[in-house]
Amino acid sequence: MSGPTLLWLRRDLRLGDHPALTHAAARGPVIPVFIRDDEVRGLPAAPALRLEAALGALSKRLEGLGSRLILRSGEPVEVLRGLMAETGADLVVWTRRYDPQGKESGAAVKAAHPAESYPGALLAEPWEVKTKTGGDFKVFTPFWRALSARGIAPPRPAVSPPAPSQWPASEALADWHLSAPMNRGRAVISAHIRAGEEAALAQLDTFAGQHLADYGDARDQLGQAACSGLSAALACGEVSPRQVWWAASGQSGAEAFQRQLAWRDFAWHLTWHSPHMLSDNWREGWEHFPWNQDATRPEVQAWMQGRTGVEIVDAAMRELHLTGTMHNRARMLVASYLTKHLMTHWRIGAEFFAEHLVDWDPANNAMGWQWVAGCGPDAAPFFRIFNPETQAQKFDPTGAYRARWLAPDSGFFDAVPRRWGLTPDMPAPTPVITLKQGRERALSAYHDMRNGRQVY
Repeated sequence: MSGPTLLWLRRDLRLGDHPALTHAAARGPVIPVFIRDDEVRGLPAAPALRLEAALGALSKRLEGLGSRLILRSGEPVEVLRGLMAETGADLVVWTRRYDPQGKESGAAVKAAHPAESYPGALLAEPWEVKTKTGGDFKVFTPFWRALSARGIAPPRPAVSPPAPSQWPASEALADWHLSAPMNRGRAVISAHIRAGEEAALAQLDTFAGQHLADYGDARDQLGQAACSGLSAALACGEVSPRQVWWAASGQSGAEAFQRQLAWRDFAWHLTWHSPHMLSDNWREGWEHFPWNQDATRPEVQAWMQGRTGVEIVDAAMRELHLTGTMHNRARMLVASYLTKHLMTHWRIGAEFFAEHLVDWDPANNAMGWQWVAGCGPDAAPFFRIFNPETQAQKFDPTGAYRARWLAPDSGFFDAVPRRWGLTPDMPAPTPVITLKQGRERALSAYHDMRNGRQVY
């Protein structure tokens, strides 16, 4: 007879399509564990708020099944060592992570304990999707072809963890105060969160039944609820990407949606093969590009506060402050405006998004910002500068999106930091730079850099 298995949960807070849990349950009793290590303690504010909600939902669900979620604080190697001694557990299992810190902590646990890691966070492991010569991909379209051609395995059924005869002690989630850094924005953002696996699956079912067929045409329309709304659930692992893929398979609009889902895999493919992308320029030759790197400059503060004077940009930033999310098309617009019209380093924007997005995913965030800024995997970095006005005309033709988030009674002024001193009676902001000036300045800088590289 084997002892209990410790299921070390990380960003896989679900019971369905969970290979590590499936293996653990086949052995016998399972003790689900979540560890508040230094990484969790250092999470940005909005992701920490969302994680708190996800952990609460999972704990409640496990209790309903006669199981428990054990919460402990400390370094994973030491916490797991203590739990193995307390419970007689003889194996630790978990879902793999692909960022440097996640890989390092997993390797340390494997070196110290009987342990096994399993897939489950992506459609395919980053090393499984290869070019014809066996290398890694740098461009999305051929990556997409290779990923879709290899086929996606169907999701596994949900498993109820068999309970051990005795449970170890657990810390209390409320004592962790994960959401405390959100301050007064906590209540505002929390009203938009629907946490837990059951909520995620219900959202997936609604999307597949009501919006998938029109997804290809409607997904960029800012005023329509045409997107899946599953990004935060995917970030917390409340639903697996294979569950999402297969829910769409065989239906009208499936390919357009699955293609977007594959971008998430592509981001982690790039991160696995080029981990420096999370903090540094992915593309070589951008080390001396003349980006502003001072986040305190007035124009950068105006961008953060949704007061640039460009309505579509300001509406998107206010959506972020009020909901903890932002429409994907709007993310590209505000990123382009910051990095190109305002010539500000993409890292400033990426860090701001990390602090405010409940669906923050480090690989998606880094890739998205660099794709827009020009130093990432975009095939057309030098001339892709979004014009906010024409984008607004195309993707918010009725102005519904702008009207919703720019409304004085939207709640925006109750969500942002008091130190900003923003009030509803403030006059409308004037543009910090004209769109023409911003575009010309960015193009000039890009061409100077390109010509300089040719000289050397």
